[in-house]
Amino acid sequence: MPSSKKSTKKSSTKPLLISAGVALAAITLGLVSWQATSPNGAGSAGAGSGAVAAPRTDPAAELKALARRESGDKLAVGRADAPVVLIEYSDFKCGYCGKFARDTEPELVKKYVADGTLRIEWRNFPIFGAESEAAAKAAWAAGQQDRFDAFHAAAYAGGSKEKGFAESRLVELAREAAVPDLERFKADMAGEQAAAALQKDQEEGYRIGVTSTPSFLLNGRPIAGAQPLDTFTAAIAKAKAEAAKQ
Repeated sequence: MPSSKKSTKKSSTKPLLISAGVALAAITLGLVSWQATSPNGAGSAGAGSGAVAAPRTDPAAELKALARRESGDKLAVGRADAPVVLIEYSDFKCGYCGKFARDTEPELVKKYVADGTLRIEWRNFPIFGAESEAAAKAAWAAGQQDRFDAFHAAAYAGGSKEKGFAESRLVELAREAAVPDLERFKADMAGEQAAAALQKDQEEGYRIGVTSTPSFLLNGRPIAGAQPLDTFTAAIAKAKAEAAKQ
Protein backbone atom coordinates (compact mmCIF):
# COMPACT_ATOMS: atom_id res chain seq x y z
CA MET A 1 0.00 0.00 0.00
CA PRO A 2 1.47 3.40 -0.91
CA SER A 3 2.65 5.46 2.00
CA SER A 4 0.58 8.42 3.18
CA LYS A 5 3.78 10.45 2.66
CA LYS A 6 3.82 9.74 -1.06
CA SER A 7 5.11 12.81 -2.86
CA THR A 8 2.47 14.86 -4.63
CA LYS A 9 5.24 16.31 -6.77
CA LYS A 10 6.01 12.88 -8.12
CA SER A 11 2.31 12.19 -8.69
CA SER A 12 1.93 15.36 -10.75
CA THR A 13 4.07 13.88 -13.52
CA LYS A 14 1.51 11.20 -14.22
CA PRO A 15 -0.80 11.55 -17.24
CA LEU A 16 -3.86 13.69 -16.64
CA LEU A 17 -6.20 11.43 -18.55
CA ILE A 18 -5.94 7.68 -19.03
CA SER A 19 -8.16 5.30 -20.90
CA ALA A 20 -10.97 3.49 -19.14
CA GLY A 21 -9.25 0.17 -19.82
CA VAL A 22 -5.99 1.28 -18.23
CA ALA A 23 -7.87 2.73 -15.27
CA LEU A 24 -9.74 -0.53 -14.72
CA ALA A 25 -6.49 -2.49 -14.77
CA ALA A 26 -4.72 -0.04 -12.46
CA ILE A 27 -7.51 0.07 -9.92
CA THR A 28 -8.17 -3.67 -9.94
CA LEU A 29 -4.51 -4.60 -9.74
CA GLY A 30 -3.91 -1.98 -7.07
CA LEU A 31 -6.70 -3.42 -4.94
CA VAL A 32 -5.59 -7.02 -5.43
CA SER A 33 -2.03 -6.07 -4.50
CA TRP A 34 -3.24 -4.30 -1.38
CA GLN A 35 -5.35 -7.28 -0.34
CA ALA A 36 -2.56 -9.76 -0.96
CA THR A 37 -0.17 -7.86 1.31
CA SER A 38 -2.70 -6.86 3.95
CA PRO A 39 -2.09 -8.46 7.37
CA ASN A 40 -5.85 -9.03 7.59
CA GLY A 41 -6.22 -10.51 4.13
CA ALA A 42 -7.91 -13.88 4.01
CA GLY A 43 -5.78 -16.57 2.48
CA SER A 44 -2.54 -15.35 4.03
CA ALA A 45 -0.67 -18.39 5.17
CA GLY A 46 1.10 -19.07 8.40
CA ALA A 47 4.85 -18.51 8.77
CA GLY A 48 6.95 -20.84 6.67
CA SER A 49 4.07 -22.29 4.64
CA GLY A 50 5.26 -20.78 1.37
CA ALA A 51 1.65 -20.27 0.23
CA VAL A 52 0.76 -17.23 -1.87
CA ALA A 53 -1.85 -14.92 -0.37
CA ALA A 54 -5.06 -14.66 -2.40
CA PRO A 55 -7.46 -11.73 -2.73
CA ARG A 56 -10.07 -11.80 0.02
CA THR A 57 -13.06 -11.15 -2.24
CA ASP A 58 -13.97 -10.00 -5.71
CA PRO A 59 -12.19 -6.65 -6.33
CA ALA A 60 -15.38 -5.14 -7.78
CA ALA A 61 -17.19 -5.81 -4.51
CA GLU A 62 -14.34 -4.26 -2.56
CA LEU A 63 -14.46 -1.15 -4.73
CA LYS A 64 -18.22 -0.86 -4.28
CA ALA A 65 -17.75 -1.08 -0.52
CA LEU A 66 -15.66 2.11 -0.57
CA ALA A 67 -18.89 4.14 -0.62
CA ARG A 68 -19.05 5.57 2.91
CA ARG A 69 -22.77 6.37 2.92
CA GLU A 70 -22.37 8.52 6.03
CA SER A 71 -25.44 10.68 6.56
CA GLY A 72 -23.35 13.50 8.00
CA ASP A 73 -20.69 13.51 5.27
CA LYS A 74 -20.01 17.16 4.48
CA LEU A 75 -18.43 16.27 1.14
CA ALA A 76 -21.39 14.36 -0.25
CA VAL A 77 -24.81 15.04 -1.75
CA GLY A 78 -27.73 12.70 -2.07
CA ARG A 79 -29.43 10.13 0.11
CA ALA A 80 -27.20 7.82 2.11
CA ASP A 81 -29.32 4.88 0.92
CA ALA A 82 -29.36 5.86 -2.76
CA PRO A 83 -29.09 2.79 -5.02
CA VAL A 84 -26.19 4.33 -6.97
CA VAL A 85 -23.09 5.98 -5.50
CA LEU A 86 -20.57 7.92 -7.57
CA ILE A 87 -17.22 8.42 -5.83
CA GLU A 88 -15.15 11.19 -7.39
CA TYR A 89 -11.38 11.55 -6.88
CA SER A 90 -10.51 15.07 -7.91
CA ASP A 91 -8.03 17.96 -7.71
CA PHE A 92 -8.98 21.64 -7.77
CA LYS A 93 -6.06 22.43 -10.09
CA CYS A 94 -7.13 19.78 -12.59
CA GLY A 95 -8.63 21.24 -15.76
CA TYR A 96 -10.61 18.11 -16.58
CA CYS A 97 -12.04 18.07 -13.05
CA GLY A 98 -13.22 21.62 -13.63
CA LYS A 99 -14.81 20.64 -16.93
CA PHE A 100 -16.69 17.81 -15.23
CA ALA A 101 -17.74 20.09 -12.35
CA ARG A 102 -19.10 22.73 -14.71
CA ASP A 103 -20.54 20.70 -17.59
CA THR A 104 -21.60 17.31 -16.25
CA GLU A 105 -21.98 17.21 -12.49
CA PRO A 106 -24.78 19.79 -12.27
CA GLU A 107 -26.81 17.73 -14.73
CA LEU A 108 -26.27 14.57 -12.69
CA VAL A 109 -27.35 16.38 -9.52
CA LYS A 110 -30.45 17.80 -11.18
CA LYS A 111 -31.51 14.56 -12.82
CA TYR A 112 -30.44 11.82 -10.42
CA VAL A 113 -29.57 13.24 -6.99
CA ALA A 114 -32.85 15.13 -6.84
CA ASP A 115 -34.95 12.00 -7.41
CA GLY A 116 -33.00 9.88 -4.91
CA THR A 117 -31.24 7.66 -7.47
CA LEU A 118 -27.71 8.97 -7.05
CA ARG A 119 -25.38 9.94 -4.23
CA ILE A 120 -22.09 11.70 -5.02
CA GLU A 121 -19.20 11.42 -2.59
CA TRP A 122 -16.13 13.57 -3.20
CA ARG A 123 -12.62 12.48 -2.35
CA ASN A 124 -9.93 15.14 -2.29
CA PHE A 125 -7.06 13.70 -4.34
CA PRO A 126 -4.55 16.50 -4.99
CA ILE A 127 -1.75 15.55 -7.40
CA PHE A 128 -0.46 18.95 -8.50
CA GLY A 129 1.54 20.01 -5.48
CA ALA A 130 1.19 22.23 -2.43
CA GLU A 131 -1.54 24.52 -3.79
CA SER A 132 -3.66 21.52 -4.71
CA GLU A 133 -3.35 20.21 -1.17
CA ALA A 134 -4.15 23.64 0.27
CA ALA A 135 -7.29 23.89 -1.87
CA ALA A 136 -8.38 20.42 -0.76
CA LYS A 137 -8.04 21.39 2.89
CA ALA A 138 -9.91 24.63 2.22
CA ALA A 139 -12.79 22.73 0.60
CA TRP A 140 -12.96 20.47 3.64
CA ALA A 141 -12.94 23.52 5.93
CA ALA A 142 -15.77 25.13 3.96
CA GLY A 143 -17.68 21.88 4.35
CA GLN A 144 -17.50 22.12 8.12
CA GLN A 145 -19.77 25.14 7.77
CA ASP A 146 -21.99 23.42 5.20
CA ARG A 147 -20.56 25.40 2.30
CA PHE A 148 -18.61 22.70 0.47
CA ASP A 149 -20.88 22.75 -2.58
CA ALA A 150 -20.59 26.51 -2.92
CA PHE A 151 -16.82 26.46 -2.43
CA HIS A 152 -16.54 23.61 -4.93
CA ALA A 153 -18.46 25.66 -7.50
CA ALA A 154 -16.38 28.79 -6.89
CA ALA A 155 -13.06 26.93 -7.05
CA TYR A 156 -14.02 25.18 -10.30
CA ALA A 157 -15.53 28.24 -11.96
CA GLY A 158 -14.04 29.14 -15.35
CA GLY A 159 -10.68 30.86 -14.91
CA SER A 160 -10.49 30.14 -11.19
CA LYS A 161 -7.55 27.72 -11.17
CA GLU A 162 -5.46 30.16 -13.21
CA LYS A 163 -5.54 32.53 -10.23
CA GLY A 164 -3.87 29.92 -8.07
CA PHE A 165 -4.75 28.74 -4.58
CA ALA A 166 -2.57 30.77 -2.25
CA GLU A 167 -4.07 31.29 1.20
CA SER A 168 -5.41 34.75 0.37
CA ARG A 169 -7.14 33.35 -2.72
CA LEU A 170 -8.67 30.49 -0.71
CA VAL A 171 -10.10 32.98 1.77
CA GLU A 172 -11.49 34.95 -1.17
CA LEU A 173 -13.14 31.79 -2.50
CA ALA A 174 -14.59 31.09 0.95
CA ARG A 175 -16.04 34.59 0.94
CA GLU A 176 -17.54 33.99 -2.52
CA ALA A 177 -19.01 30.75 -1.18
CA ALA A 178 -20.61 32.65 1.71
CA VAL A 179 -18.74 30.72 4.40
CA PRO A 180 -20.15 32.48 7.49
CA ASP A 181 -17.13 32.41 9.83
CA LEU A 182 -13.93 33.13 7.93
CA GLU A 183 -11.74 33.00 11.04
CA ARG A 184 -12.99 29.52 11.81
CA PHE A 185 -12.50 28.63 8.14
CA LYS A 186 -8.84 29.65 8.29
CA ALA A 187 -8.28 27.75 11.53
CA ASP A 188 -10.01 24.62 10.20
CA MET A 189 -8.06 24.80 6.96
CA ALA A 190 -4.76 24.78 8.85
CA GLY A 191 -5.84 22.26 11.49
CA GLU A 192 -5.02 18.63 12.09
CA GLN A 193 -8.51 17.41 11.19
CA ALA A 194 -8.26 18.83 7.67
CA ALA A 195 -4.88 17.15 7.20
CA ALA A 196 -6.22 13.85 8.53
CA ALA A 197 -9.29 13.97 6.26
CA LEU A 198 -7.09 14.66 3.25
CA GLN A 199 -4.72 11.85 4.16
CA LYS A 200 -7.65 9.43 4.43
CA ASP A 201 -8.86 10.32 0.94
CA GLN A 202 -5.38 10.17 -0.55
CA GLU A 203 -4.55 6.82 1.00
CA GLU A 204 -7.80 5.37 -0.31
CA GLY A 205 -7.04 6.56 -3.83
CA TYR A 206 -3.44 5.38 -3.82
CA ARG A 207 -4.46 2.02 -2.36
CA ILE A 208 -6.84 1.21 -5.21
CA GLY A 209 -4.52 2.49 -7.92
CA VAL A 210 -5.92 5.90 -8.87
CA THR A 211 -3.32 7.59 -11.07
CA SER A 212 -5.08 10.60 -12.56
CA THR A 213 -7.93 13.03 -11.96
CA PRO A 214 -10.81 12.98 -12.27
CA SER A 215 -11.29 9.29 -11.58
CA PHE A 216 -14.60 7.78 -10.56
CA LEU A 217 -16.14 4.68 -9.08
CA LEU A 218 -19.82 4.17 -9.88
CA ASN A 219 -21.13 1.37 -7.66
CA GLY A 220 -17.59 0.00 -7.77
CA ARG A 221 -17.06 0.31 -11.53
CA PRO A 222 -14.21 2.62 -12.62
CA ILE A 223 -14.81 5.52 -14.99
CA ALA A 224 -11.69 7.44 -16.03
CA GLY A 225 -11.68 11.10 -16.94
CA ALA A 226 -14.26 13.77 -17.67
CA GLN A 227 -16.35 11.55 -19.93
CA PRO A 228 -19.42 12.92 -21.74
CA LEU A 229 -22.71 13.14 -19.86
CA ASP A 230 -24.09 10.18 -21.84
CA THR A 231 -21.37 7.92 -20.42
CA PHE A 232 -22.49 8.69 -16.88
CA THR A 233 -26.21 8.48 -17.60
CA ALA A 234 -25.80 5.06 -19.22
CA ALA A 235 -23.67 3.81 -16.32
CA ILE A 236 -26.16 5.14 -13.76
CA ALA A 237 -29.07 3.47 -15.55
CA LYS A 238 -27.23 0.14 -15.61
CA ALA A 239 -26.19 0.40 -11.95
CA LYS A 240 -29.72 1.31 -10.88
CA ALA A 241 -31.16 -1.67 -12.76
CA GLU A 242 -28.62 -4.00 -11.18
CA ALA A 243 -29.33 -2.63 -7.71
CA ALA A 244 -33.06 -3.22 -8.21
CA LYS A 245 -32.40 -6.92 -8.82
CA GLN A 246 -30.46 -7.40 -5.58
